Amino acid sequence: MKKWQVAVVLCLAAIGSWFGLTTHAQAAEYTIATDTTFAPFEFQVKGGQYKGIDIDLLKAIAKKEHFTYQLKALSFNAAVQQLSANQVDGVIAGMNITPAREVTFDFSKPYYTSGVVMAVAKGSTVKNFNDLKGKTVALKTGTAGAAYGKSIQSKYGFKIKYFNDSNTMYNDVKVGNSSACFEDYPVMSYGIKNGIPLTIISKQHNAGDYGFAVKKGKNAALLKKFNAGLAAIKADGTYQKIINKYLHAKESKITGETASSRTFFGLFSQNLGTLGKGLWMTIELTVISIILATLLGLILGVLGVMPGKLGPAVSSTIIYIFRGMPLMVLAFFIYIGIPDLIGHGFKIPAFIAGMITLMLNEGAYTGAFVKGGFQAVDKGQMEAARSLGLPYWKAMRRVVMPQGIRIMIPSFINQFIITLKDTSILSVIGIVELTQTGTLIIARNFEGFKIWLMIAIIYLIMITLLTWLSNWVQRRIN
Repeated sequence: MKKWQVAVVLCLAAIGSWFGLTTHAQAAEYTIATDTTFAPFEFQVKGGQYKGIDIDLLKAIAKKEHFTYQLKALSFNAAVQQLSANQVDGVIAGMNITPAREVTFDFSKPYYTSGVVMAVAKGSTVKNFNDLKGKTVALKTGTAGAAYGKSIQSKYGFKIKYFNDSNTMYNDVKVGNSSACFEDYPVMSYGIKNGIPLTIISKQHNAGDYGFAVKKGKNAALLKKFNAGLAAIKADGTYQKIINKYLHAKESKITGETASSRTFFGLFSQNLGTLGKGLWMTIELTVISIILATLLGLILGVLGVMPGKLGPAVSSTIIYIFRGMPLMVLAFFIYIGIPDLIGHGFKIPAFIAGMITLMLNEGAYTGAFVKGGFQAVDKGQMEAARSLGLPYWKAMRRVVMPQGIRIMIPSFINQFIITLKDTSILSVIGIVELTQTGTLIIARNFEGFKIWLMIAIIYLIMITLLTWLSNWVQRRIN
């Protein structure tokens, strides 16, 4: 085999082995999805651990019923979609039991009852629902608050804006982009008590029950264990202790944070380990994906300039499809759509799905500029090589490709930078990279400006280093 063929085979073998090890490492009796930012029911604390009413209830129930589980923290929307696609066995995320959801999911007995309230920024002129006419209301996708807001929209004449997490929704109201938001009372009350500058101005509406969900007709044993465990922890007082812990305690007692740790440097030092893990995930995804995307791009580029019609047609089609498809849509299709289509319990680990997503998307862009780089080499170079008796592929490898790749080097570095930034989109399928890490930290302490400033500085440092690398490479080539 040629050297490049050996390299490709070894790379694919390594990926296959890593896939097997990852799948084995992630194996657990049950995989349970939860939300990422729905305090006090679920949120991340210092050190990267998840806490909250739902998390502690699940832990206590699992202990009572002697089952193990792997927790997956996602956005609420992604958690529900993964349950529908059999990517997870159950969801506990402050999920309201509704007739529409009962068509698709089986629910446990209710473990909490909550109502929806409206909150506005301090000093707002909005005092009741009638004041919302012509204004914008922020809602969190898939929640009881979103359903209630939608149900009264036509009556009170307001516009709606949707968000995937609570903290972003709160901040949209805080800065004045939206006039109000609808949220479950315990969640809104907890947030206000711990720093969110909003005010509740309505009574509770549409009280609903939270339930643990499994897919319709699936995991009946897990549902039975949850119900039995829930009854047991209610009987022995554990349930009430958990509720009191989160609804009647200050945030600092739960998260370990104090006022002195809210400075920029205090927040940075306190969350350094968590940010480091997110940064490493970003770098790991970027490096592996760019290697695979480069291999795919080179193949597409070669196909694009080969003689005949088949190769160029295949190259153009693949580039057109994956360059034209939004990255988020592609991520959902690979992670949720394909397992749903195949069925039979087939699952794709989030990291593998993210890596494939970036490989296909970035590989299509790489293929386009590789093709352009080869076409930029004077045609006389190929003609001269062929006239000397070199076969087509040898002429490509020895004459055209070295010149074309030299032209493409700046584009390769630029694509590396784009891939680095594109990893942030993969948080939608549950990958906790640098941007998602920032979201989780903010959900705990509500220090949006300081945390996003840290994230921005880290990205700028990495991109600056890559830019220096690009300039150094170009100088060496010149």
